[in-house]
Amino acid sequence: MIPDAALALFVFAGLFSPGPNVILITASGARFGLHRTLPHIAGIVLGVGITSALTGLGIGALLLAQPGLTLALKFAAAGWILWMAWRLATAARRPRATQTDRPFTFLQAVLFQWVNPKVWAVALAAASGYAAGLPPAQEAARLAIAFSGINLFVCLFWTYAGTLLAFLLTTPRAWAIFNAIMAAMLAAAAVMVFL
Repeated sequence: MIPDAALALFVFAGLFSPGPNVILITASGARFGLHRTLPHIAGIVLGVGITSALTGLGIGALLLAQPGLTLALKFAAAGWILWMAWRLATAARRPRATQTDRPFTFLQAVLFQWVNPKVWAVALAAASGYAAGLPPAQEAARLAIAFSGINLFVCLFWTYAGTLLAFLLTTPRAWAIFNAIMAAMLAAAAVMVFL
């Protein structure tokens, strides 16, 4: 079941633009390199696929019909994103990761997609604006394939971009500036949850 070009283009534009996942994997690529970031990437790819499949099954309609549930999800998302921004802002300013530093695990990355407001927004828009009129299970599979397949390449691109940035981050001051910028972008994403 191959997604049509319009859906693929929409998903690519939605996932490629900066948001919490892009910011986190770019920072992880810079700090830990591509190899150590692979579990984070795999978790994002699976988590985004699950989230988009759920919108195809109708959970998006449930969220829209239950304002209290939507508000709880927004607070959970903002809280988690602000916590990650704080951790990034206060991260050690060493050019290389130490033995105790670690990127997101596979499970952390999967679970984060449940409160990632950008993924929910793109998935809900895709499910409503690019529906193919298929039965729910087939629509869910179509969305999951589109989101996971495209997001794999998006994540690899941004992680690799982060690894290239690491070549410029050769001093503690450069790392401090980089971490501050990435943390500020994450904090802004937390605020955007409520807009």
